[in-house]
Amino acid sequence: MSERSSQVYYSFKIQTLRVESVHSPPPAEGAVQQQQHQQHSEAPRSASPKEAAVASPKEGARPKEGAPRKEAPSPTEGARPKEAASPREARSPNEGARPKEGAPVKQGSAPALQQLLSPGDRDKAARDPAPKVFIPSSHSMPDKKFFENLSGKGKAIGVLTSGGDAQGMNAAVRAVVRMGIYVEAKVYFIYEGYQGMVDGGENIVEVTWESVSSILQVGGTVIGSARCKAFRTREGRLKAACNLVKCGITNLCVIGGDGSLTGANLFREEWNGLLEELAQNGEIEKGAIKKYAYLNIVGMVGSIDNDFCGTDMTIGTDSALHRIIEVVDAIMTTAQSHQRTFVLEVMGRHCGYLALVSALACGADYVFIPEYPPEEGWEDHMCSRLSENRARKKRLNIIIVAEGAIDCHNQPITSEQVKDLVVQRLGYDTRVTILGHVQRGGTPSAFDRILASRMGVEAVLALLEGTPETPACVVSLSGNQAVRLPLMECVQMTQDVQKAMDGKRFSEAVQLRGRSFENNLNTYKLLSTKRTAADLPKTNFNVAVLNVGAPAAGMNAAVRSAVRIGITEGHKMFAVTDGFEGFSRGLIKEISWGDVGGWTGQGGSILGTKRALPGKYLEKIAEQMRTHNINALLVIGGFEAYLGLLELSAAREKFDEFCIPMVMVPATVSNNVPGSDFSIGADTALNTITDTCDRIKLSASGTKRRVFIIETMGGYCGYLANMGALAAGADAAYIFEEKFDIRELQANVEHLTEKMKTSIQRGLVLRNENSSENYTTDFIYQLYSEEGKGVFDCRKNVLGHMQQGGAPSPFDRNFGTKISAKAVLWLSKKLKECYRRGAKVSMHVRYTSWYSIYQATFKWLQQN
Repeated sequence: MSERSSQVYYSFKIQTLRVESVHSPPPAEGAVQQQQHQQHSEAPRSASPKEAAVASPKEGARPKEGAPRKEAPSPTEGARPKEAASPREARSPNEGARPKEGAPVKQGSAPALQQLLSPGDRDKAARDPAPKVFIPSSHSMPDKKFFENLSGKGKAIGVLTSGGDAQGMNAAVRAVVRMGIYVEAKVYFIYEGYQGMVDGGENIVEVTWESVSSILQVGGTVIGSARCKAFRTREGRLKAACNLVKCGITNLCVIGGDGSLTGANLFREEWNGLLEELAQNGEIEKGAIKKYAYLNIVGMVGSIDNDFCGTDMTIGTDSALHRIIEVVDAIMTTAQSHQRTFVLEVMGRHCGYLALVSALACGADYVFIPEYPPEEGWEDHMCSRLSENRARKKRLNIIIVAEGAIDCHNQPITSEQVKDLVVQRLGYDTRVTILGHVQRGGTPSAFDRILASRMGVEAVLALLEGTPETPACVVSLSGNQAVRLPLMECVQMTQDVQKAMDGKRFSEAVQLRGRSFENNLNTYKLLSTKRTAADLPKTNFNVAVLNVGAPAAGMNAAVRSAVRIGITEGHKMFAVTDGFEGFSRGLIKEISWGDVGGWTGQGGSILGTKRALPGKYLEKIAEQMRTHNINALLVIGGFEAYLGLLELSAAREKFDEFCIPMVMVPATVSNNVPGSDFSIGADTALNTITDTCDRIKLSASGTKRRVFIIETMGGYCGYLANMGALAAGADAAYIFEEKFDIRELQANVEHLTEKMKTSIQRGLVLRNENSSENYTTDFIYQLYSEEGKGVFDCRKNVLGHMQQGGAPSPFDRNFGTKISAKAVLWLSKKLKECYRRGAKVSMHVRYTSWYSIYQATFKWLQQN
């Protein structure tokens, strides 16, 4: 596994420690530290993320090494938390099998399993005493640096949610609770936000492992959120400090917006003075001033608006985009039927992120956001664009307006104003839809669950590592890493955005929003307006686009983006049907700007895709490239696309036609393309798995005492099973990258048996389809059924091709759109550079950053 995948792996491991371990007596003093030293991981700790629950603080990657088999994964990679399940121990292939630590083997308790062990293993099992407490194994523990001085003994952590609610807050709360308990700290719920802190009493309650079961998929916040005027006064903060001291809480994890986090920082700065005043008033003992000398504060931003600077995404934003896109997709069908124009108003009083990204994801005709107001005379420009689109036989128009939209004079632009303008100027049948609080509601997306879980774990680490000199920090997402940033610097930057907008410095406001926001805006501008023939450059280059491999949701968005960017660059764009096989048969035609209209939200592959590699068609493909004068090639697909470009590259000595720029855009639900953190389609598949698991868990709530075995796609890559387990709160995940044996299965059976004695009487196990040649889904199902007789029954479910179907998620639409646009821009650059020099162009693959295909291949082979 890669280092990033390891990080998610640990999130999963810590989140899924066995329930009974919470109630076990502590291990002998020094035992854990000694084991940490002995099992010190060689993988470096990466900085913590779009990532999941307990992992190492930095990375959100997923394990994805395509088809070839790996050795035991590095301890920092890819996994996701298994709810209440004991972590597995990874072993090198030559190492003797050991019972899974944390789920001791009870001798004679599983006769069928004992019979499957070899005589040597049975003797070893008899010799090894069963541990009475959970001791993390080499694979349930990150490297020594990750856990150095990491102990919560004698510490108390309070977690609260404040301000507006956001989907995913419960996942963050769950991660804080379980990580806190894992490090042996006390964890307290503070109900109703700062109001509960001020009121004290039953609003501050110590919680257990089971307290946060079954909340992962629940929207909003189960511990409540309220705006508190009392906390804004010193008297209110005095009461809050007194209530915290009574519970021994000196570590606060605050989940909210910039106002909530600013209040937490003020509380921290006043802490010593508040304690001194309380001691003078006799409300606390004088010794408490020294005992609780300082307060640690760590923030996580929960806001659907994504209006906090310093983080690429806030908790709840992705789920809000899901709600918006669901509505837009539904509205587009009725709008098309009646040739209507719809004006949609979305949330975003001070930030246009939701409006901008949803416009990019659905291909809206026009968008209004506060950071980038339209220029003078926007009314004429908008009406002109709408009428041009209708002239191209488009039967509907979609206009998206952020609730805080303004013009260049800082005057508000409302949805009703836009509607009246369209009706008066164009006479179109126009409707307004205001989404309102539906954007806050519903089940959190898989992305938000994973992001919140990772942030929650990182928050606990930050609290435990905090000192009196450590400034309050906020856990943020930077690229694909969870990082800690100074809280007040981020708050100041957020306030600077509003000041820039108030001062009409809109370019500065866009830059302050961050690179991701700026890229979204630039991409939307390129794709939304077709330039006239007179304005287009003339390059005389022909660029072919094709899909290769299995279909993945988001492929069509990538094709649309590539075609329109290519046309904007002055190229002729050609679409190839049915992959390399269709290429060899001449299924190639020129494709225009209007031909790809409405493709963004469609699943599958409109162009058609096949897994066939080009090796046996090389001569015919070269002939077709000569016939159509193809100067560059964009391949959108998975591992087959990767191998296909390798074959074309290897054939350059024989065929000059292949000496052109070639780019691959990774698109596969398996997420197994070497060198790439994400692949188009993986997020949609992950959401499908998560939704299915949620429904399955609900079915078990009625029958009780039932364990479900779910098989996911992924080939030899455990990404979907691993991340699905993390997002769904599964008890175990069996993946190819992490070797497991009969002892692991036995330990999990015993764990589930114990779990049925608690209030959580259901189990969920995910298995990657190629995780083991022998331990198949049927085998695991039959084994669990036999061993669980009289305690629980089993059901199995093979999700199959439903993971490849459906409309693409907002993430896949936007990721496909942006990465494909980057790929075509790179092709344009290479065509102009190399043909100007008369040189042949080397082939590259487009990933999150550019990689030489040879370098990526060698690196990938070395890791396997």
